[in-house]
Amino acid sequence: MQDQLSILFYTRKSKDKNAIQATVYLRITYEGRRVELSTMRKVTLSKWNLKANKVIGTSIEAKQVNRNLDIIKNRIYEIYQKFLDNKEEISALKIKDVYLGNNDSQKSIIEMFEEHNSRMKKLVGKDYSFRTLQRYETTKKHITSFVLLNYKIKDYPVKDIDVKFINSFIYYLKTELDISHNSSLKYLSYLKKIVRVAYANGWIEKDPFYNFKLKLQVIEREFLTKEEIITLMEKQFTIPRIEHVRDVFLFSCYTGLAYSDVFKLTSDDIVKGIDGSQWIKIKRTKTKTLSSIPILPVAEKIIEKYKHLDSPTGKLLPVYSNQRMNSYLKEIADRCELKKNLTFHMARHTFATTVTLSNGVPIESVSKMLGHRSLKITQHYAKILDEKLSEDMNLLKKRIAIEDNKRI
Repeated sequence: MQDQLSILFYTRKSKDKNAIQATVYLRITYEGRRVELSTMRKVTLSKWNLKANKVIGTSIEAKQVNRNLDIIKNRIYEIYQKFLDNKEEISALKIKDVYLGNNDSQKSIIEMFEEHNSRMKKLVGKDYSFRTLQRYETTKKHITSFVLLNYKIKDYPVKDIDVKFINSFIYYLKTELDISHNSSLKYLSYLKKIVRVAYANGWIEKDPFYNFKLKLQVIEREFLTKEEIITLMEKQFTIPRIEHVRDVFLFSCYTGLAYSDVFKLTSDDIVKGIDGSQWIKIKRTKTKTLSSIPILPVAEKIIEKYKHLDSPTGKLLPVYSNQRMNSYLKEIADRCELKKNLTFHMARHTFATTVTLSNGVPIESVSKMLGHRSLKITQHYAKILDEKLSEDMNLLKKRIAIEDNKRI
């Protein structure tokens, strides 16, 4: 079966066109797949025999190099034969790893998640948000339970992950955990990033996600109407925590800030804009893009209301944890008799639709205020504004009618 294995030595020139020496590289090919590595040996280009794969001549240098290349070749055949004797799965990458004394090809997926998450934990607040770390931790938990249920093992070799594994994982998320299609794809994207780390490091021979495509389902995002916003504003609450949550939610409705950005907002983020009025200038936690938002009167009143807030961290508003905020919003929706599933992120959708686009603010301006990296993301909001579309068409009808009357 040695005809399936090919060992080739070749020279690779440096970028210097005038170089007279080159490094000898080893190419291992098995069943059509190959890997390459440096032998760390240099030879004179004029003395390298391309067909014989060795140095020409009988000099001491030529003999030493050729002897070293023979030792390498024999070692490769030894490794190959050992794989055959043990009836192990063979690949060019595995042969290379054993030769280099590198066992990284034996990496397992949960082990990789743990290493990745451990490094990420040290960068929270610098390169990553705590929320992003939580998502990776949750993905690791789901992968762990999936592997245990389906394969009866505590970890799974990353080299064995294929399309079947990926599809089985999606099926597990949707059926066993009752996770929605879009949320399942979110978890899959975190798995994909870890697998591609393995691919980039040469721990797996091919990327199982290379031709794998699943589309997100388009979901019409809910937002509050003008009447619903007024209902929230006018509702009187006797419990301070409920009033705080309502006010912070309304603040987001009139600024478009996501929970993580409102949570960290301080007076330092309030600056004087080019028009002389107060603006919010903040880098979004999620995308690191700059949001520039002129402060509307409602948002200004809420800031003024909590000016007395003596926060040791300098926070502008009384913001609770995201979980508590969403829990209290359910209570607020009940008290205001709102039929919608009120979540904090709905405030951001409300700003994009009811507060800005419905009032004729150009989509480019809305995109800038939301801190979107692409106008395509913002365009999704424009698609769901039937009311705005109706108003625009009615204006068009009136213009056409006026022009027709002039012609008659």
